[in-house]
Amino acid sequence: MTTGDSAPRRAGRREWVGLAVLALPTLVLAMDMTVLHLAAPTISAELSPTGGQLLWILDIYGFLVAGFLISMGTLGDRVGRRRLLLVGAAAFAVASVLAAFARSAETLIAARALLGVAGATLMPSTLALISTMFVVPAQRTFAVAVWMTAFISGEAIGPLVGGALLEFFWWGSVFLIAVPVMLLLLVAGPRLLPERRTGRAAGRFDILSAALSTVAVLALVYAVKQLSGAGPGAVPLGWALVGLAVGGGFLRRQRKLDEPLLDLGLFRLPAFSAALGTQTLAVCGLAGTQLLLMQYLQSVVGLSPLAAGLWTLPAVVAGIGGTLLAPRVVARVRPAVVVAGCLLVAAGGAALVTAADEDGPAWAVTGFTVLYVGLTPILALTTDLVVGSAPPERAGAASAISESGAELGLALGMALLGSLGLAVYRQQLSAHAPDAVGDAALHDARETIGGAVSTAEALPEPLGGALLDAARAAFTTGLHATALLTTVALLGAAALAAVTLRGSPPGGREAPGGEPERARAA
Repeated sequence: MTTGDSAPRRAGRREWVGLAVLALPTLVLAMDMTVLHLAAPTISAELSPTGGQLLWILDIYGFLVAGFLISMGTLGDRVGRRRLLLVGAAAFAVASVLAAFARSAETLIAARALLGVAGATLMPSTLALISTMFVVPAQRTFAVAVWMTAFISGEAIGPLVGGALLEFFWWGSVFLIAVPVMLLLLVAGPRLLPERRTGRAAGRFDILSAALSTVAVLALVYAVKQLSGAGPGAVPLGWALVGLAVGGGFLRRQRKLDEPLLDLGLFRLPAFSAALGTQTLAVCGLAGTQLLLMQYLQSVVGLSPLAAGLWTLPAVVAGIGGTLLAPRVVARVRPAVVVAGCLLVAAGGAALVTAADEDGPAWAVTGFTVLYVGLTPILALTTDLVVGSAPPERAGAASAISESGAELGLALGMALLGSLGLAVYRQQLSAHAPDAVGDAALHDARETIGGAVSTAEALPEPLGGALLDAARAAFTTGLHATALLTTVALLGAAALAAVTLRGSPPGGREAPGGEPERARAA
């Protein structure tokens, strides 16, 4: 990968075509996170799942992706990243067909679980291969931005693609999108993608460490999921304690092993830890705000799910533009300045959301667009910093840790900000609901804003209208509270990033001493 004078070899046409091949499955993997959002009612009608089974159909994919990322990232470093990528692609294609033609809820849950495990093999492998193919820092930064753009686009268009397919085909068609993409990867991958494995390949892969990491992540994600759905209680606390206890055992085991599954030394790299923390916080703020915004657009403003999704498209388009522009900026300006500046922009967007009202979506959508434009470039830049600061032979593990941090931020954002918004909503509705509303009706209305809309429609006028107005005002106040908290958190993150990332050189340049940052880390 180097020339005779030890300068990194610049990527050529083969590498850029290979990047396109890696971006396509990344887009599909992200789409599978959200593509079922509009298909859930149809699946309920066709397969008649219980409420619990429907939740597992929707959630098990993301759970298992998060749970297996670290194990699969390290496995790719050992057995070969391209090999693991191709195995994962074949498994993802097979699981997609099984899901598309499932005839029972149990079969669909099993297929979605297999999709999650296969997805966990693909995600760190694509990012680690990019770090192998693009060794010039400026080119790698842009390649990671393209990869992140594919991921952002997939999550954004998932519901829209799902809605369009449901207009003309059966619900299983949403899974078949992945099949031709994975077949393309299987055909083109061996020709375009390099193989990379480390000297650790001959070492023993510690199955116990893999099991401990998977159980710890799954327990913590499930605890956060329970917190966001039911609020504080014994169940989320119990799962959180299990996750922390198992995670502590996992970390102790890694310190004792000669060939650990997770190299804890990565966290001693300042750029690695700072970038990972910034990325997790950015995803947290973005996910929590987006969750409440979609409820606001549908239940307060009264838009349909498809119309609500279309209102967020300007933010997605602008965010993609900002993500692709960020590598050009960071080539001239230090990452600390760019990341801190983007966080300040995002904080301004969150502040604008506090001006939202019940009359229309203008302020909320404008604020979210500014927030999105500020945060999405950070996701690409911090991902590049995480992968670029790690030694090349640990790129797979670093990629997995980066994506695990993003998954944790996603879950925390929906749980913490969602719980805050719900708590404020319940308090405000209890204080301002019409006195004539009975206790049972008020209890149903306090559960969710959607429950309040259904309860109000069942009440006679003008009582129903008065309850609906109170519920909309209460939810808007909850949105204001979460936006204010997000603003304060992002301002603090901007100050922290300016300090902790100040040692990272501009993209494409060398660190002090004449060596790239990750070479010094190695």
